[in-house]
Amino acid sequence: MDPKHAMNIARGLKNASRVLKNAKIVNVYTGEIEKGDIAMEDGVIVGVGAYKGVEEIDVNGRYVAPGFIDGHVHIESSMLTPPAFASLVVPKGTTTIIADPHEIANISGIDGIRFMVESSRGLPLEVHVMIPSCVPATAHENNGATIDVSDIEALKHTEGILGLGEVMDYPAVLEGQKSVHQKIAAMRGCIIDGHAPDIVGKDLNAYVLAGVMTDHECTVIDAMLDRIRRGMYVHLREGSATRNVATLIQGVTKDNLHRTLFCTDDKHPEDILKEGHINYNINLAIKHGLAPVDAIRMATLHAAQCYRLDHLGAIAPGKQADLVVFDDLYNIQPIDVYKRGVLVASQGKALFKADTVKHTAVTQTVNIKKDTVNFALKLQSEQVHVIGLIPQNITTEKHVRTVKVESGAFSYDPDRDIMKLAVIERHRATGNMALGLVEGFGFKGGALAMTIAHDSHNIIVVGSDDASMHAAVERIVEIQGGIVLVENGLVIDQLQLEIGGIMTNQAVETVQGALKRMHNTLMRMGLAKSVDDPFISLSFLALPVIPKLKLTDIGLFDVEQFAHVSIEVASNNGD
Repeated sequence: MDPKHAMNIARGLKNASRVLKNAKIVNVYTGEIEKGDIAMEDGVIVGVGAYKGVEEIDVNGRYVAPGFIDGHVHIESSMLTPPAFASLVVPKGTTTIIADPHEIANISGIDGIRFMVESSRGLPLEVHVMIPSCVPATAHENNGATIDVSDIEALKHTEGILGLGEVMDYPAVLEGQKSVHQKIAAMRGCIIDGHAPDIVGKDLNAYVLAGVMTDHECTVIDAMLDRIRRGMYVHLREGSATRNVATLIQGVTKDNLHRTLFCTDDKHPEDILKEGHINYNINLAIKHGLAPVDAIRMATLHAAQCYRLDHLGAIAPGKQADLVVFDDLYNIQPIDVYKRGVLVASQGKALFKADTVKHTAVTQTVNIKKDTVNFALKLQSEQVHVIGLIPQNITTEKHVRTVKVESGAFSYDPDRDIMKLAVIERHRATGNMALGLVEGFGFKGGALAMTIAHDSHNIIVVGSDDASMHAAVERIVEIQGGIVLVENGLVIDQLQLEIGGIMTNQAVETVQGALKRMHNTLMRMGLAKSVDDPFISLSFLALPVIPKLKLTDIGLFDVEQFAHVSIEVASNNGD
């Protein structure tokens, strides 16, 4: 923008190209609701007050807030490509996201990261990409690729790259392992995201000392406060399976508010359409007692400050004209959404098309050694370790249970909610496969299989009988990735995810419809009411950096010991 031209508009000597008239402007700096106009030129706010424009849009006394920012999200968890994801969240008021593509990176490495960066360009959603720091997440599993420090050096100056993604291998950080510290050092001067469940005391000091700046894994207030005390920013997360806002907001005060922001992390399309996106986090915080402007600050100014996005986060001269128009300060449902001064969503609908993206580098990724797939779980003892689901969380319990053993193998008991769980390596057809037991799903007479299994994204399948589990895996391979539901040995529903086995070019409505349909079928099959999202719950049972007990393609993994453990228990620890 020519300086003289800009000054003349800001001073009211010339008309702006576009002006929102008669707005109640949410001032995140002072907490005030200002009445006035917002003048925009070349996608930038040039003035707030009384202005005239070439185009004048009367918002009739509605509220206008800065565009909302999701501080940590895995686009892949929506099963949509970046354009389709944008069409889903922009109408909800989200205009910027901090995206960590470690899901696709674990499958396709640098090709996967470049796919996400390139397919995010030119969207009316600002996508800032963090280079995944832990690919693979740990050395205790097999994935499809490795991202090392040389890859980070090669990527860090790419347009669209902002910082280093969540540092999940916190034991390696605390132990001073050279490889992870080299990755952190390579991104000095950038934002370095954390992932620190259960780290406390001096270990937390060490983690922060290493250079980690944020954490989105807090589930209790004490953990949140400890991190803020040590200088970290904390994301209050509300996804499909991890719902922490209602609890954590009780610990947010006027003194620590400025170190808090919102994220979704992993949220399915159906939940976004039904509840909202970051606007849902805001509304939930307000419902649980936070002042509306403070909740909006967390979704705007604080997120922008955390990620050093100085052009975002407020309605003020020089800020990007990302704006959300709505009626009710206590229940934010966006009416109009502007990105860089352009109306991009209205009345809950995107005003742009989600284009199909090319994806040849990230397809045909499901490769297994079929003759090694065997679901017989050999046991000598009836006392076993069982993974226990926890409602509304991706953490699990470590149970000891007594199960039925027949002919030296686990025998499913329909009167007990304990089913087989399997993880099958699917990237290089190594034949690696591990079996475990899980409690809490509740459904009977079938199996559910997916190629979404954080973070290595091997095939994960849970079922009550071997025939159904085999049928599910066979169909997964046939469609080259996705979600398959089997009942009594027959495939009854599926969602193909042809991009890396975790995303699809299919429409939002197609994905939402398939997930809803399969969820309803699982409920008919007896899915436990405590399982909000069976797909996310299953997908995180393979992630060996989230306590307590998980299953990788190598075996059962005790996250607290950070080592593989036997399914069988040597002594009786209770039932």
